[in-house]
Amino acid sequence: MSAVEPPPSDGAIVAKPLPRVVAHTDGGAAPNPGPGAWAAVLQYGGHAWEISGAVPATTNNRMEIQAAIQALRALNRPCAVELHTDSDYLRQGITSWIHGWKRNGWRTSTKEPVKNRDLWVELDELSSKHQIDWRWLKGHAGHRWNERCDELAGAAMARQRREMSGTQLREAMETFKRSGLA
Repeated sequence: MSAVEPPPSDGAIVAKPLPRVVAHTDGGAAPNPGPGAWAAVLQYGGHAWEISGAVPATTNNRMEIQAAIQALRALNRPCAVELHTDSDYLRQGITSWIHGWKRNGWRTSTKEPVKNRDLWVELDELSSKHQIDWRWLKGHAGHRWNERCDELAGAAMARQRREMSGTQLREAMETFKRSGLA
């Protein structure tokens, strides 16, 4: 409140509305598993920011989660976020399945360890800082910002392939498979 604005007469604290951000995310690996990339477009106040990155050995699902993580990491304060993804795995995982996973010690309903637990834990922590409306949209259906994320991820994946030799990519894949994350 400003110095000239009196407090509410009932003593209630008036909270400022959170800044509203619209985020679109996408990720993938080609082949799956293989070299992968993620991308996000964040919109706030009439501006759009594009971010992307690549990983030499990963899966589609890991890159979808990573795209959401990176979008939320880019926010420097709590926000009301409308996050669009074409990954039902991501949307269902963070809005529904994660509650059972945490209750069951990061085990699925069939008692198997949750895949991508490391990323789910990070996404859960980042999500707790914001008010997020997770929205699914059909991929490759002409949605401007989803298509842009797909282009950005594709370009990041292409850069990764140019920067690493075939031998380096194969070694990265072997290390990834040994990690148990594949």
